[in-house]
Amino acid sequence: MVQTIVNIVLFILIIWFITSRVLPPKGVRMITPTELKQQLRKKDVQYVDVRTPMEFRAHHLPGFKNIPLNELPSRVHELSKEKEVIVICQSGMRSMKASKLLKKMGFRHVTNVKGGINAWV
Repeated sequence: MVQTIVNIVLFILIIWFITSRVLPPKGVRMITPTELKQQLRKKDVQYVDVRTPMEFRAHHLPGFKNIPLNELPSRVHELSKEKEVIVICQSGMRSMKASKLLKKMGFRHVTNVKGGINAWV
């Protein structure tokens, strides 16, 4: 009986862990690279690429500012909490983490690009 309960609890924890990594954070808007292309013309938006400087130098989208994920907490003052922030990375995983972090830091309008630079066509 105890073993069954332990197995059920472990199963629930594993499902919760996987889901929390895959689902978008609450309050973060998700867009595709196609939708991003339409939004790049907006002037009142902050575009942030959270990849490493080397990745950014190798290839980046015009208008994006490079703030690597590991530097985001110390450089968040470079962004306005009042403007929308669109975040991109290589595959969408780091930008998802950055989006969660920005929401926790009080940013109200955060958008993550699904699939990142890899999905850019």
